[in-house]
Amino acid sequence: MNKRNLFVLLSLIVAVAMMLSACGTPATEAPTEVPTEVMTEEPTAEPTPEMPAIGSPEHPIKVLFVPSVDANIITTGGEVMAAALNEATGLTFEVVVPTSYAATVEEMCASPADTMAFIPGLGYAIASQLCGVDVAFKAIRFGYPVYWAEYIVARDSDIQTLADLEGKKWGYGDQGSTSGYMVPTVELAEAGITPGEQVQTGGHNQTVTAVYNGEVDFGTVFYSVPLSPEGAPIFSYDDYLAGGITELSQYEIPEESIANCAPDTEGKKLLCDGYRILDARANVRTEAPDVVQKVRILAVSQAIPNDTLSFGPEFPADVRAQIEEALVAFSQTEAWGASIGSADFYGWSGIAPAEDAEYDFVRAMVEATGYKLPE
Repeated sequence: MNKRNLFVLLSLIVAVAMMLSACGTPATEAPTEVPTEVMTEEPTAEPTPEMPAIGSPEHPIKVLFVPSVDANIITTGGEVMAAALNEATGLTFEVVVPTSYAATVEEMCASPADTMAFIPGLGYAIASQLCGVDVAFKAIRFGYPVYWAEYIVARDSDIQTLADLEGKKWGYGDQGSTSGYMVPTVELAEAGITPGEQVQTGGHNQTVTAVYNGEVDFGTVFYSVPLSPEGAPIFSYDDYLAGGITELSQYEIPEESIANCAPDTEGKKLLCDGYRILDARANVRTEAPDVVQKVRILAVSQAIPNDTLSFGPEFPADVRAQIEEALVAFSQTEAWGASIGSADFYGWSGIAPAEDAEYDFVRAMVEATGYKLPE
């Protein structure tokens, strides 16, 4: 073959190859090697940056509070706590008020390594079963490690017993609330009582207001023992445990003092001849100064284990230890009263170590009712 013919042949081969390539001829090994090299070399060329340390400004610890009272009060008081814990530990905290009890539990399970939460017994019992959330402290309110649900009605209502609630319009704060919903649900079912229309008000304060305004026939909220003029609970926890508190009147202040209930001069307490109201009615004293005169207690439930401070299941043990020590110290300062210790907040007068087994009663209640967190 002469040089001219060879040149023509080579030109034809190149032309055909270009045409086949343009028409989408299946790739040969050459193009398959390129992505293989990129896939194996890319990660080693750019290492993944390390996650910022938990508690750093770039990765703050989320402090969750259930929205059982006014969110503005929670946020303001929560920031007081966050500042105190930051000063004591050097860690950074972010105050978060989820939209519901269920959302609080969901957040703890979704962020297991950087969340701590102030949640009621029901929320803790469910969260511990769902994802291993672990309790650290329980609330103490004026010497009590327990609290109660109370059924409230208008003082001039014809409703006199739980049986009278049959078919009546019920107001409650949130289905995830132990005292506001879960315990009353169980007790009413056990008594064979079926309420009528149910109204989810959004919180304890709103439930009291709904009863006060006549928007519902009865409501269920939290109850704490009133204080005497001397500053002590009107009955002791020991008396309660001994079975000495059997009459409804023992849970309430003397009847002759009810007409004199009013906020103190600073608006911080609801007082009745020196007696101090600590149940949910006290939280609306500013907008409804005569709330005790207009809203009475119909019944009080069995005792409920107090609220908890719990940690996410993967929370670092060393960081948790720092926070627990700082929180105990904070609970002994005056600033505690401007935070979670405020009666307008959660009213924790102190904290004490808690054990998981203390909430078995709540788990049994959940199992008996088949209760599940709302979607």
